[in-house]
Amino acid sequence: MRQFDFMGKRRLAFIVSGVLLLVSIVTLALQQLNLGLDFTGGTLVEVRYATAPALEAVRQALESAGFDNVSVQTFGAPSEVLVRLQQAFDPGVGAQVTEVLRQSGENVSLVRAEFVGAQVGGQLRDQSGLGMLVALGAVMLYVALRFQYKFSLGALLALVHDVIIVLGVFSLFQIDFDLTVLAAVLAVIGYSLNDTIIVYDRIRENIRKSRIEHMPTIFNESINQTLARTLATSGTTLLVLLALLLLGGDMIHNFALALIIGVGVGTYSSVYVASALLISINLQREDLMPAQKENADGEEELP
Repeated sequence: MRQFDFMGKRRLAFIVSGVLLLVSIVTLALQQLNLGLDFTGGTLVEVRYATAPALEAVRQALESAGFDNVSVQTFGAPSEVLVRLQQAFDPGVGAQVTEVLRQSGENVSLVRAEFVGAQVGGQLRDQSGLGMLVALGAVMLYVALRFQYKFSLGALLALVHDVIIVLGVFSLFQIDFDLTVLAAVLAVIGYSLNDTIIVYDRIRENIRKSRIEHMPTIFNESINQTLARTLATSGTTLLVLLALLLLGGDMIHNFALALIIGVGVGTYSSVYVASALLISINLQREDLMPAQKENADGEEELP
């Protein structure tokens, strides 16, 4: 089986990761995320068509009528359409939306018009951010207890790397960021951690049983041993996510997109961030070996 020199390319990988992180952080700082209605508050209007409409035509009709930041998706049946408007609630907005859609000659009826307050959006935003911090803290504690604190640091930085890049892509292209995307980001943390733990476990095992002192060699051997499993898992996961992206409809489109980006970046970071960082922070064989004790004569003995 061919052995790839992953650690030999780690400096180039650090440069690539640094550029991606810099672009993501600058983008998030300058234009931030395009928060959806779940976070910002706004108006929901549900309408019913006689036959299933073309969603792009519905969106264009509303934007032409002066409605900004319009999100259109099917809701339940194909003829049920949910319109999301990031604007203050107006008791007559439901009738206005329905009238605009009727002008195209369609038979449209208003089902409901509701308002999501900004206070609810603020609470969701604060709680979701706190939940992500708690998840990262729990991950760091788990890896430190199961492996060693240097592994914990590498895993945490890799997870932060993955999350920032996913958020940066959504900020760069101003893709709607709602609760489904937040759920995808949390799922990316779990997926990336699982992949990292598999690699870490093999690295720890090989360090303990190998007589090789050169750490990059041990790391390359460990990553190559888990490579087939990593590619099989990531490949099958991406196939499912591509199906959801292409066939799942607008409701889960951004959810699938966030997971596709996260799975790709997470697979890369398990090798070139989580593993390579262990070399940068000088992981040694002694960090994983049991401490030696001294006997009564002052000589060291194994426990």
